[in-house]
Amino acid sequence: MANKAKIWVVDDDDSIRWVLDKALSKTGFTTEIFNSADDVVEHLASDLPDVLVSDIRMPGTSGLDLLQKMNKNHPEIPVIIMTAHTDLDSAVASYDQGAFEYLPKPFDINEATALVERAVDHARTQKVQIDSAEEKSALIIGEAPAMQEIFRAIGRLSQSDLTVLISGESGTGKELVAESLHRHSPRRDGPFIAINTGAIPGELLESELFGHEKGAFTGALAQHKGRFEQADGGTLFLDEIGDMPAESQTRLLRVLSEGRFFRVGGRKEINVNVRIVAATNQNLEARVSEGHFREDLLHRLNVVRLRTPALRERREDISLLIPFFLKRTARELGVEEKKITDEALHYLCSLQWPGNIRQLENTCRWLSVMAPSQLVRIDDLPPDLKQETSSEPASAHGWQDALRVHLIQQFSQQKENILETLEPEFERILIETALEHTGSRKIEAARLLGWGRNTLTRKLKDLSIDV
Repeated sequence: MANKAKIWVVDDDDSIRWVLDKALSKTGFTTEIFNSADDVVEHLASDLPDVLVSDIRMPGTSGLDLLQKMNKNHPEIPVIIMTAHTDLDSAVASYDQGAFEYLPKPFDINEATALVERAVDHARTQKVQIDSAEEKSALIIGEAPAMQEIFRAIGRLSQSDLTVLISGESGTGKELVAESLHRHSPRRDGPFIAINTGAIPGELLESELFGHEKGAFTGALAQHKGRFEQADGGTLFLDEIGDMPAESQTRLLRVLSEGRFFRVGGRKEINVNVRIVAATNQNLEARVSEGHFREDLLHRLNVVRLRTPALRERREDISLLIPFFLKRTARELGVEEKKITDEALHYLCSLQWPGNIRQLENTCRWLSVMAPSQLVRIDDLPPDLKQETSSEPASAHGWQDALRVHLIQQFSQQKENILETLEPEFERILIETALEHTGSRKIEAARLLGWGRNTLTRKLKDLSIDV
């Protein structure tokens, strides 16, 4: 077994502890045995098992009391309850307290081992799911003020079911914000259902949203529950709401107003309890003025509005996101994680990123596969990124933006006396570049810099520049 799982066994019976210790160790597990639940509670302060196997009745703290503590403080750890009292009350009590499985004594050792293996698999599956959820949350990390405002809004809305309208450019993570709103809401245990209303033709959109009955139209071979029914008790995310056809807007407004609807071709009224989070990359007020979007639907959706900032508006977060994406991509592809030089990182932070987070993530995927070495330099970047600034004046977003990004990073790290550090480096670069250009002719270099020769000579000495 490549990764040995830690199995803790607690029983006041020496023979049971000995048998399970030998059998589980032989299978490849790392075991630790205890003769009382109190010993387990003490050890939990410094270590945790992957699976706990406990007797139900012991002197002192009982197995059920231990199970209750585990489910309260470490719900991710499966607990298998053993007992010689094979009565219904013991089994029911074990399951009620959240036991992974109930193991009556006497037991077959092979069955016991197989049960522990199943519990280990379950624990690892749960960990993957938790890591995935945490990873999604991590995608909306950010130190930029605009992102902090998003976080504050999610916190304020955590106890409400209010409808939220998220606006922002494509690729800024609107769906991730919607998922975070759901996970931090009273509906977190319900489903999160997403649909891109702009990507589905009008004649099919109503069926996707509200479902249809068998035979409602050609090709309707069976009853279909729509996204509203699928999201009952949870959150329905309506992406690209600004592109929804007019006829679908009318029916959506009615459903939002009344909370009930009919499936396409149906006669039975369906009632659902759904929270709506909608998103758009368009100016809905302008769409209303142009007659493409219903004003009353806008007012129904626009209870709370959040705006996801473009990546160019949160440049200080790029240096956080790039290592995250490189690490995640390496894990997904099973390759060694790429690292990036400070020079390449500063360059990437200075770009405009019209595709926002999505473009940045795809760039990291490209680097993970295409960059020739483990340390990514500017020359290793995708050609389109290197061309982005070459065709535009440097003043547009060249060295000034790179300097701005560097300052933001320094300030975020609580650095002080920045000018005292940067000014000599700035002068050093000016002098060395001028001398390179003039072939080390000091008088000509001083003239290019607007200094007298004596000033240049003094600067060379102060900065310890060897000509």
